[in-house]
Amino acid sequence: MINLTWRSGRDLWTRIVERPGAHLPDTETRKLVDDLRAIASLTLNDSELEYGVLGGDAERLKNCVITIVYQAETKNGPRRPIAFNVLSLLDVELSSRPTTVMHLGLVMVDPTVRGRGLSATLYGLTCVLMFLTGQGRPLWISNVTQVPAVAGMVAETFSDVFPSPRPDARRSFDHLSLARQIMARHRAAFGVGTEAGFDETRFVITDAYTGGSDALKKTFAQAAPHRKQKYNDFCQQQLDYERGDDLIQIGRIDMAAAGQYLRKVAPPTTAIGLTGLVLLLGARMTFLPLIHWLSPNRAWGVLRPAKQKP
Repeated sequence: MINLTWRSGRDLWTRIVERPGAHLPDTETRKLVDDLRAIASLTLNDSELEYGVLGGDAERLKNCVITIVYQAETKNGPRRPIAFNVLSLLDVELSSRPTTVMHLGLVMVDPTVRGRGLSATLYGLTCVLMFLTGQGRPLWISNVTQVPAVAGMVAETFSDVFPSPRPDARRSFDHLSLARQIMARHRAAFGVGTEAGFDETRFVITDAYTGGSDALKKTFAQAAPHRKQKYNDFCQQQLDYERGDDLIQIGRIDMAAAGQYLRKVAPPTTAIGLTGLVLLLGARMTFLPLIHWLSPNRAWGVLRPAKQKP
């Protein structure tokens, strides 16, 4: 299980905790939730979220990964929470096998520190760590948003993302199967009520802000734009912002996505970037096939199917 804290900037510290409700003492878990709520109070302007981890859902705390960025007020002084991401772990089935979808979940950043590139840590780094601790097996991810900046980030960071305006985006049966299961069983993870509709052709959730996430509803003008206009146009065309629609995006993190993330965050000209890329390439060429071969009791998708019970 991941439980890491490290210095991530001149005055920044980052902590990532996997399934805190199952592995941390109650007092430490409550402190994490208090830190999340402190950030949310700065972002929502007195509004409150009523679902998931922020609402005190004990079960969600056992099935999530929390990333919090802290800012040190002085060199040796206290750290204050300034940004977080809560990534939910959703149990689903694919090809008659149980699997897990990592839902990118709720991200909030203190308005006073926006523009410092924290999204790369909050979104990508946590997913890369989960991918590596899973021995490099491709992992499905999901994302629910109406914000063009977020929809574009997901489409450009992960592999096989649908929906997206990219010309290679396509809806496979796996995409559809996962989206159907998430909408049927896991709406509470992203605050969508039972009355919300789901357009299976476009992967659009209609009237999405009725299950505790009301405070997150935005107009198109309020939603942060992406630097590439095609994502802004795509969201405006697909979503009814007055009604409160969301995209549900399904994709994967695999070796290609992890390598792309490292190249974007740590360019190959730097020592960190070169080290990361060498490790990823080494894993791709040597270590991953060896791990796959020496794990006869685990299913590895197309590399080796699950053993059939007698």
